[in-house]
Amino acid sequence: MTPVLEATQLHKRFGALVAVEDVSLHLAKGEVLAFLGPNGAGKTTTVKMLAGLLYPDRGKVQLMGKDPHHDPWALRHLGAVLEGNRNVYWRMTALENLVYFGVARGLRLREASARAKTLLERLGLAEKSHTEVRHLSRGMQQKLSLGVALMHDPALLLLDEPTLGLDVESALRVEEMVRELAGEGRAILLTTHQLEVAQRLAARLVILQAGRIVLEGQTSTVLQRFSGEHYTIELETPLSPDQLAALRPLGLQGEGPEYIFQGDPAGLWQVLEALKPLPLKKVARAETNLLEVFLKVVGRA
Repeated sequence: MTPVLEATQLHKRFGALVAVEDVSLHLAKGEVLAFLGPNGAGKTTTVKMLAGLLYPDRGKVQLMGKDPHHDPWALRHLGAVLEGNRNVYWRMTALENLVYFGVARGLRLREASARAKTLLERLGLAEKSHTEVRHLSRGMQQKLSLGVALMHDPALLLLDEPTLGLDVESALRVEEMVRELAGEGRAILLTTHQLEVAQRLAARLVILQAGRIVLEGQTSTVLQRFSGEHYTIELETPLSPDQLAALRPLGLQGEGPEYIFQGDPAGLWQVLEALKPLPLKKVARAETNLLEVFLKVVGRA
């Protein structure tokens, strides 16, 4: 099966600055990939090359098997939602924006009008069809931007900070829509500094640092690898100094009532045996999150 997106060994230099070096990405239908990195890592440069806006010095991009740098029609497979308010015209209504961008993408006027009305219903914006964008809330503007990106039914969506600045309810609705779109088979490249959003949405992740990929893999696998072997043990009441002194040689750390054990499962059972018959509130393997992974990887890099 042809990947929706396949980028191979992209390289881009600006004068003496190497912005992107040997970056390769691929995306299949229905997949959400989080493309992460600190400011200046080369994410924007890479995305511009993927979108046909910037020619790579070396490397190749293919959208549904076609190179957008040599075949502009390949870009019909691409939709983008940029961070901020650069996706729609503020003095046009919601409906006018969708129809305008639909026609600009090659749809006939009647087809664009019908699709625009369908999308407004789906986005929960039908009642705002004839409202100028400048009078819509930030959340509504963001949903409309997503609608603009979907007007020509693209196979690949580039989403740049899709939930930034939204209230909780609007952000959760946008996240829900991203899952729905992936469920329909669209490939989604997500760039964001909101790592908790990336962790919830993306099955795979790539972290870029100084123009190079420093980590990539399945999100669940990466989190598991960085979690390590440590557990939290919470008691009803803190241990006495004598009890704690006896358990420290076994690997128990902390002052209570929540303690940390670092070691393998066999060692954990020794600690639990020594704690009998004290009442336990919780025993759980401590898990890391994507923010902690990101800080470790970027700091190390």
